[in-house]
Parts: sequence; structure tokens; C-alpha cells
Amino acid sequence: MTEVNPQITDAVTQSSVKVVGEAPAMALGNVYQSMAHSTGILFENAVSAQQQQNSLAQAATTQGVMQIYSMDTTAAAGATEKVAQAGVADNLTSLLTVLKSFQSK
Repeated sequence: MTEVNPQITDAVTQSSVKVVGEAPAMALGNVYQSMAHSTGILFENAVSAQQQQNSLAQAATTQGVMQIYSMDTTAAAGATEKVAQAGVADNLTSLLTVLKSFQSK
């Protein structure tokens, strides 16, 4: 076997020590870069979801307004009476009349 020049072995050893010493910093740099990229994608997806929700809300509002404007006025009045329960007194009066007729017999 031939002997290797000590300057060469020192250079190889020093470069190996340099690589081993830089490894944690490089690893953390890769982790930070990966986390920054993932966070960026997360925010991009959040913005995209918000835009889609806004589009859906606008479409639903448009459909609701179109249904309101396309309603017939008589149907609207009947629906308003049902919603406001304005006919409840008439129903109670007729029910009371029926009950009184059963009591008198």
C-alpha cells in the first residue's frame, strides 16, 4: 500500500466535518421552506373556497329575488295571510261554534 499525503487526508476530513456541521442547518432550512410552501397553499385554498361560497351566495340570492318577483299577487296575499296567521281568529270562532253545538245536544 502506498501512503497518502497527509494534506489530502486533512482536506477530506475537514470537508466531511464541514458537511456534518452544516447538515442540521440545511435540514431546518428545508423544513422551514416546506412549511412556508404548505402555508401558502393553505391560504390559496382558503381564498378559493371563500370565492366559491360568495358565488353560491350570490346565485342563491338571485334565485330568491327572481322567485319573489315572479309570484302572483293573489298567491302572495294568501301566503302572507298564512305566514301572519291572520285567519286564526276565524278558525277559533268556527271551532267554538262547533263545540257549542255539541254541548247543546
